[in-house]
Amino acid sequence: MKFDVCQSEVSLESSDTVDDWNAMILAFLSHGQQTPIHLGAVLDAAPGFAMGHAAKGLFSLMMGRSELISVARDAHQTAVTALSNNPATKRERLWVEALSGWLAGEPSRAIQAMERALQANPADTLSAKVSHAIRFILGDGQGMRRSIERILPAHDEAHKCRGYLLGCYAFTLEETGDYAAAERTGLAGLASAPDDAWGLHAVAHVYDMTARPDDGIRLIDSNVSAWDHCNNFRYHVWWHKALLHLDRGDLDLALALYDQEIRKDKTDDYRDISNATSLLVRLELEGIDVSDRWNELADLAESRVDDGCLVFADLHYMLALSAAGRSEPQAVMQHRYAIGARHPGEMAERVADPGQAALVGLNAFSEGRYDTAFRSLVAARPAMQTIGGSHAQRDVFERMTIDAGLRAGHTDQVEIVLEDRLARRGGHADRFATTRFESLAQARRIPAQ
Repeated sequence: MKFDVCQSEVSLESSDTVDDWNAMILAFLSHGQQTPIHLGAVLDAAPGFAMGHAAKGLFSLMMGRSELISVARDAHQTAVTALSNNPATKRERLWVEALSGWLAGEPSRAIQAMERALQANPADTLSAKVSHAIRFILGDGQGMRRSIERILPAHDEAHKCRGYLLGCYAFTLEETGDYAAAERTGLAGLASAPDDAWGLHAVAHVYDMTARPDDGIRLIDSNVSAWDHCNNFRYHVWWHKALLHLDRGDLDLALALYDQEIRKDKTDDYRDISNATSLLVRLELEGIDVSDRWNELADLAESRVDDGCLVFADLHYMLALSAAGRSEPQAVMQHRYAIGARHPGEMAERVADPGQAALVGLNAFSEGRYDTAFRSLVAARPAMQTIGGSHAQRDVFERMTIDAGLRAGHTDQVEIVLEDRLARRGGHADRFATTRFESLAQARRIPAQ
């Protein structure tokens, strides 16, 4: 009987293969670019290891790309065959079950399978991270927090993955508004796992939400080893740094970071495109001319209009398409949403609400139809959490809602949105809030004069 770094029994027979599996786990937990390499080594050495194939399938689905669904299906079939021909632990069977559920259009079933694995062994950090990641995609912040809190006692000082779990916990604390605890927990996690990019970024979120840009920039600059080893997640850390500079008013520096780091590699990963589009929108809302930068993003977004994996991704594709004036692919995506909203399934529910209203709002904003943009984005607001991502990522839609309302003259409604945004940030006013409250006051003085 062999155990991995998560104190979980594995059916792998070779100690060398267990070492590769442990390397994969640690790389996955730290968002390292070596994750697929280590997983490939495991599957080459142990082609009958069902959990390894399930991991390949689940990791493929997390990428939010339609062409990887077939990869996930093939991995599932291989995993099912492996289960019928080889011994497997309960956890390994649950991972295959998780992949089955997600492929059936119900990612919540994948979460349930992971949670059952955690009930059997709360020290299983790998299953906890996957549950965390899928809940993040579904926008389930409270569920993320409850899941981690249930298993914290099993991750004592002796657990080799404790720091990574603290990083996950810090993120859930931040997303549920407990900023002081999130900062403490995230920094403690970094002390235990210095390469934990997720924990570092959780604390960066705290500094964004509490309007402490200097602290955030210092944190990122002084912990380069936590994120320079990463896969494309390192672009996201650069994005956070750009947001912090934006809050300081360093607009030219934020744009320079866009060119030099965030879009240094012209990838088409939806997470990289979301970094790019949301930063360009923020800069434009502050009056910065971003020149022709939209065209590169729109070219990539055009190839994804039929993708349909995640509403979060689609809305960022639409930001690029609408900003670049690509009316034909915009119409294609709107038509797809009209049809997709009638389909069954957990993701189709998000297409129906808030997807459709948000899509209308983004298009209207780009065309200068600010009244329609404001009304549509306000209608989408109550359910925007469900598209996934973080408060910081979805804040681009909040900013567009507020600016659309100001431009359309809806001062009373804008004040409600501004106050709600401020409350979610614990009453900490960032530069955007300060300037928009000033704009609101000015707009109210003009009619009186």
